Amino acid sequence: MQEHPQIELYITLSDDQQNTMVEQQLSSVDLDGVVSSTLQAVGVTQQVMLTLLITDDEGIREMNAQYRQQDKPTDVLSFPLLEEPLVKAPADLLWVPQGDADAAKTAEKQTPSFVTPPGMITNLGDIMMSWPTVVRQAAEAGHSAMYELLYLLSHGVLHLVGYDDATEAGYQAMVNIQQSVLRTIGQKA
Repeated sequence: MQEHPQIELYITLSDDQQNTMVEQQLSSVDLDGVVSSTLQAVGVTQQVMLTLLITDDEGIREMNAQYRQQDKPTDVLSFPLLEEPLVKAPADLLWVPQGDADAAKTAEKQTPSFVTPPGMITNLGDIMMSWPTVVRQAAEAGHSAMYELLYLLSHGVLHLVGYDDATEAGYQAMVNIQQSVLRTIGQKA
């Protein structure tokens, strides 16, 4: 498997043959370049890493049901490890820390926040994608599965650093950044 300095990559599809096929397709694209370009586009300059899991519809459906209470497959899920957004942007573009302010204050008193030591790589969190959904969406949109995967990787990175698409403004900001990133690295839909 190709080395990715910023990404711990796992592929867990229904069989080894499918895993190998996806791994070979991924070797033709610059996953780390998408991560770096996305971070650069939003002003994140520190060293980071993340985990990318490419799975099947059943695997992502289970996670979607468990964490979002939506018992259906989806294209991409992001699980940030940060306690607050890393990017500086208007509040309507960002996710808010989980829980209400009182619960957060109580938790702060009980356990100190995790701080990445200076000079260490910040782990942003995990991104999970469904390969069958990526392929379907790419066919529906009329572009390659690799373009769709890179677009969703940029989307996932934006979620990890603080962006949220729950508002129309947040959604539009994310789409604009994702499209700009893919143009920057020479990817065309």
